[in-house]
Amino acid sequence: MLRVLILTAVLLASCNRVPELKSLGQIPDFELISQTGQRVSLNDLKGRVWVADTIFTNCQGPCPMMTSRMRGVAKEVAGLANVRIVSLSVDPERDTPEALLAYGKNFQANPAQWLFLTGQAETLNQVTDQGLHLTKVDGSLEHGTKFALVDQKSEVRGYYRPFDREELQKLVSDIRYLAGR
Repeated sequence: MLRVLILTAVLLASCNRVPELKSLGQIPDFELISQTGQRVSLNDLKGRVWVADTIFTNCQGPCPMMTSRMRGVAKEVAGLANVRIVSLSVDPERDTPEALLAYGKNFQANPAQWLFLTGQAETLNQVTDQGLHLTKVDGSLEHGTKFALVDQKSEVRGYYRPFDREELQKLVSDIRYLAGR
């Protein structure tokens, strides 16, 4: 009987556990261009929780699947006003705002919630490599396949594999926690 009580207490405690979200780095200041042609800076995202990934619109590899998974995340958190999704292009030469807008429409991305960003390779690299630690924008089109969670103070708080269902569920849970819901 004591064993059952202890096990029950442990299970209940784990259900109410606050996620351990350490600071994994700070996003540097930036200014990029969205799929709608608007300038977007780090200040536009401060005070918001956001999930970032790196993609390019002509990708025949993981990008469409990553974007599809990100679409699922976006749907799960659509009711949270202070949450954004941010997809950063690793191919700024071809990924114009128009190309990003068309790509986003293919995935039913709401531009008010989901930003597809492009700009100068140097600026993109500062965000994707030095800030998010996901990939370098160096013309190779090689890029990481993780999602990064960023808090209201522009600190990276976690990395998640988009092809792992449990990690995506954890991401949504962590977003809700950081967003206060």
